[in-house]
Amino acid sequence: MFFGTHTPRLDEKGRLFLPAKFRDELAEGLVVTRGQERCLYVWSTEEFAKLTERLRQAPVTNKNARDYVRMLFAGASDETPDKQGRITLAPMLREYASLSRDCIVIGAMNRIEIWDSASWQAYSEQQEQAFADLSEEVFPPGVI
Repeated sequence: MFFGTHTPRLDEKGRLFLPAKFRDELAEGLVVTRGQERCLYVWSTEEFAKLTERLRQAPVTNKNARDYVRMLFAGASDETPDKQGRITLAPMLREYASLSRDCIVIGAMNRIEIWDSASWQAYSEQQEQAFADLSEEVFPPGVI
């Protein structure tokens, strides 16, 4: 499980140091792809395979499923962290997420997300009240 907020920097070659606490789970390989809200999703190879299997069950006749699969897989890049725990982010993905030097990496349960620092700050501020109000809608009654 991934959680926490980290602030690595993107180097001039488009490489990012994965947070140390995430490296073991991602050491064997990972998939980076477009996420929603203009961030990048990073899945372990194992988690991405599980996601792929769930998506295979969606009917090809469902336009929303086709659109989602196209966007997710067209932007996907498989990576293996180097010995220092760095991954290279493809130029197309860096552009999609407006990544410059300062990044935010957050744990999001079964994936991590990579955000441009300013974009994360704006998103986080915008979502603060909704987060406070959502617990009843997200959790079944009696869970919290």
